[in-house]
Amino acid sequence: MSFTLLMLPPQTAVTRGWAARLRAELPEMTLILAEDEAEASTGIARADGAFGTLNPQLLAGATRLRWLQSPQAAPPAGYYFPELVAHPVVVTNMREIFNDRIGAHIMAFVLAFARDFHTYIPQQLRSEWRPRPDSEGVVHLPDATALILGVGGIGAETARLAAAFGMTVLGTDARRTTAPEGMAELHPPEALDALQPRADFVILTLPHTPATEGLMDRARFRRMKPSAFFINIGRGRTTRLDDLVAALRAGEIAGAGLDVFEQEPLPPGHPLWTMPNVLITPHTAGYGPYLDERRYAILRDNCRATMQGTPLRNLVDKAQWF
Repeated sequence: MSFTLLMLPPQTAVTRGWAARLRAELPEMTLILAEDEAEASTGIARADGAFGTLNPQLLAGATRLRWLQSPQAAPPAGYYFPELVAHPVVVTNMREIFNDRIGAHIMAFVLAFARDFHTYIPQQLRSEWRPRPDSEGVVHLPDATALILGVGGIGAETARLAAAFGMTVLGTDARRTTAPEGMAELHPPEALDALQPRADFVILTLPHTPATEGLMDRARFRRMKPSAFFINIGRGRTTRLDDLVAALRAGEIAGAGLDVFEQEPLPPGHPLWTMPNVLITPHTAGYGPYLDERRYAILRDNCRATMQGTPLRNLVDKAQWF
């Protein structure tokens, strides 16, 4: 089947390398590598598939387009604009490439809080030797419960790892109906308020969607145990930071491990920086080797699938943004 792929700007050394590999691996495919908007505007009329970010003007000229590959697992708000949602084009994304990295990052937060590192790291910086009583500051993980909000690939990997430490794992998810390995219970999102009081760790791996924006607010922090820890590695706009700060100051939760924030970068003067029970990483939970190779594999596989009429990887519900 004749097939033309448009790679939308901007281009980088990585995407130019991908283009060369695609031409070698899929010689039956025509590839347009658009270096600027003018080339994209010309190429879009010929494109059956596209990689990158469209805008309404380009979409209006996409008379043949039937598949769009997002360059990200969870592109920023605005990627799924109304005209794109209404258009018959099928969208896929880059999810699943971060499962192992982010699962490990989540467990790093869990283990740090469980072993009281948020107390001892600041003491180390002050050269202080002040062990707490052995009955304080430790969470015995086989007695602890983790609640994972969003049980996609990352949530499922986190459930497996948490269960390996003996934790009881609960989850909520809008799509999944079968609990993954290591998860004792899986519930719909509507069960969140009832589940929160059971959890010692509330872990967000959620995408930012209309349904999840501002999900964790002051009322939901108040439903957590005062001894529980909150971890967010999904998307920052799922959590109201002012409400999180207020809950921490009021002692309504025990601490927070954060990789994503409602505003990024987190402003230098933000109170979260200096709170003793907060651990912060700068949106690096997915970092690690091989990511570009994993991205390329999804793009290549979906080019081949589109040409052959076989199932695509990582289909998106455009109206839900994931």
